[in-house]
Amino acid sequence: MLRKIVEIDETLCNGCGECVPNCAEGALKIIDGKARMISDLFCDGLGACLGHCPAGALQVIEREAEPYDEWRVMEKIVRGGANVIREHLEHMRKHGELEYLKTARDYLSVYGISDPTAGESTGPRKTAVKTNPGFTGCPGAAAAKLTRKPTEGAEGAEDFSELSAWPVQLHLANPSSPAYRGADLLLAADCAAYAAGNFHARYLRGKSLAIACPKLDSGRERYIEKLAVMMAPGGVSSVTIVMMEVPCCGGLVQMVREARAAASSRVPVKAVVLSIRGEKIAEHEVA
Repeated sequence: MLRKIVEIDETLCNGCGECVPNCAEGALKIIDGKARMISDLFCDGLGACLGHCPAGALQVIEREAEPYDEWRVMEKIVRGGANVIREHLEHMRKHGELEYLKTARDYLSVYGISDPTAGESTGPRKTAVKTNPGFTGCPGAAAAKLTRKPTEGAEGAEDFSELSAWPVQLHLANPSSPAYRGADLLLAADCAAYAAGNFHARYLRGKSLAIACPKLDSGRERYIEKLAVMMAPGGVSSVTIVMMEVPCCGGLVQMVREARAAASSRVPVKAVVLSIRGEKIAEHEVA
């Protein structure tokens, strides 16, 4: 794609390295005595490094380059700690890059890392437990109890569904529904049922289901509120998280931890991790 990106004039570069610490995204390194762009996808093209080059070897040009990847940049940024995160977020805000800023904050939210620009603490975020959450009347949110056997004569009747209640998407689910009282909750990543061919028989049987994607879904705080209601006294008796091996799925575990803390709950929680081929590769209790 055509976009703005930093260009280095190697004939002018003296290898002083002044530009490197001023590229918070980690796009620049000194290699063989010269500043080098290690990857297009780490350069935001905003030119924070330009003013720190005493030789005038840097400039912003427009050329074909890999799309900038804020999510991958944040993987590097967070290693530097709160001050580096703050500087990076302020850098995005100052230049009006609100989409990049949103992506950066989504990354922090998914991995339970405090946003230093919001003044949040490093501990679990306390969320008020709401016992009467409101609903919009969306038809997809109409609660229904389902039988655990196929309708005789129906197409595909030989396939046995273990789904016991509707809706299952966490945004639509009523956390105060009778379906969750005393039930074993299965909180599954959206991809899990597609990856695991035996999902119904192995993971869903005997459980009430809720599904969510910590990376792509909006309203993380709302998810935590609903889970806190489900895990409050009189709610679910246990939680099993079925997640994929990809890093973003770890956000499900973090949300459940925060919800359990908000509800002052001792509900046991375990996490099952699936490979992208649907095989169980790990299972552990969530402290």
